[in-house]
Formats: sequence, structure tokens, C-alpha cells
Amino acid sequence: MAKRIDVSGLTAYYGSHKAIEDISMTVEPRSVTAFIGPSGCGKSTFLRTLNRMHEVTPGGRVEGKVLLDDENLYGAGVDPVSVRRTVGMVFQRPNPFPTMSIYENVVAGVRLNGGRLRKADLDALVERSLQGANLWKEVKDRLDKPGAGLSGGQQQRLCIARAIAVEPQVLLMDEPCSALDPISTLAIEDLIGELKERFTIVIVTHNMQQAARVSDRTAFFNLAGVGQPGKLVEIDDTQRIFSNPSVQATEDYISGRFG
Repeated sequence: MAKRIDVSGLTAYYGSHKAIEDISMTVEPRSVTAFIGPSGCGKSTFLRTLNRMHEVTPGGRVEGKVLLDDENLYGAGVDPVSVRRTVGMVFQRPNPFPTMSIYENVVAGVRLNGGRLRKADLDALVERSLQGANLWKEVKDRLDKPGAGLSGGQQQRLCIARAIAVEPQVLLMDEPCSALDPISTLAIEDLIGELKERFTIVIVTHNMQQAARVSDRTAFFNLAGVGQPGKLVEIDDTQRIFSNPSVQATEDYISGRFG
């Protein structure tokens, strides 16, 4: 069941450095929300606060609230590992486990979480996850071959299959196409459109055309200057952000006047 995210007053630090400040927004379930903005404005940092990956970084800490439906992910007694199971992550560079087969890559997360499934159930899970990532037809006859032997675009879809195998409710994607060629990028964009029927999706992208193509809502982040914390400037329906934003800085960024 896809979940809604409500963020309020979120500030994230690296040691004493404030990376992002006082961010509040709602991410609707079964939709794609894109984060855009210049490099260094905290888009990826903010994304990592949504599944508690930020605090894995030395000195990383967070103030504020992130509610998944009504549960505060930073509440007392909340297990960060279970948060990451519910809120999956796909990274910028495809990162299949190099020594594992395609099959083992898909079931890795399930095994890591202590899931003990029969072979027939694992087989079904692998097929379902690879179908979900639009990769099954390409790899079904070589599931025992190394995942690292696939092309870059296939590796990224394998990572998406691995992420959805544990049945998360939210998928975070940190520039999932930046290392890919245009054809692979199109395949991932098509896939995002299909996955949003089942998941809440948040994507960081430097490609504004991509944000316009794949997202329902777009959030623009910016910072006042080097060393200043990143802030959310505005979030709105994607069509409105790209045609009639309410803040001049958004208009300037989208039209290429800075950034």
C-alpha cells in the first residue's frame, strides 16, 4: 500500500554544518514528485532523510518530523532498518552486487531481512520483481549469470527489481538516469510511470525535461550562497512549476538564467 509522506520543519546537518533548513512538504501516494535545483542545494541530502540514510553519514543528524502516513520515522523506538525496508532507495550509479547472479541480486534484500522462502516462492518473487522492472524478458534465460555483466541500463533496472522485491511502499530515486544513455533513460522513465501505480515515488533529477516528463509534482530547491543551507523554494503541480511558477527564482532557474 503506497503511503503519503508529510515532512515538517526538517533541518539536516553534517556535523555543525547545516545542509538543509526548515523544509516542509507533502508527497502524495501513488504519484511521482521530482526535486530540482542547482548542485549543492541539498536535494540528495533531503532525499536521504526520507529513509534515514542521512544519519549513516558520519556527523549526519536531523531535526524535524517525517511522517509516513501517521508514523514519525524519527520517533523514539523506530528501527531505521525497518524504515529503509518500507522506503526503498535506488542510487545514481547502478550498484548490483558484483559477485552475485541476477537471481541472487533480486532476492538479496529479502534474504538480508531474514525472509525464509521456499525455492518456488523465491522463483516467483524473482520473476515478479523483474517483470515489475521491465527486465524479465531480457534476462529470464540467464538468471544464474553475474548481475554486473548486464548493460548500465539493465543494471539500473536490476537495482529497481531488487528494491521492489522487499515490497516497499515508497521508492526514492537519486538521479537514477544520470549514468545512462538516452535509450536506457527512456526505459527507466517509462518504468517510473508504471511503478507509480503501486508506489509513492520521489526522484532527484538534474534533467528538467525529465522532471517535466515523469513527475506529477515538482519541488524546487535553492540556496542563498555557497556554504548556506539549501531551502525549499516552492512545490506545486509540475505543469504549473514549468509554465507559471509563483516564485521568480524558480522561473529564473527553469529558463536557464542561473544554476
